[in-house]
Amino acid sequence: MAVPKRRHSATRGRKRRTGWKLLKPVINICSHCGSPRQPHRICASCGFYDGEKVATPREA
Repeated sequence: MAVPKRRHSATRGRKRRTGWKLLKPVINICSHCGSPRQPHRICASCGFYDGEKVATPREA
């Protein structure tokens, strides 16, 4: 198994981790009811997906 001969500095490790970022979740607007929803998901408020009624929404 490969083992490093010397310790990597903290700066070198941080440089390797510069791409690790938290992304905000993408939110789209439902074309049927106008409420916010995630892309490629059934709308939780109206139950529509891609212009078709797929499910009945849950009542609160």
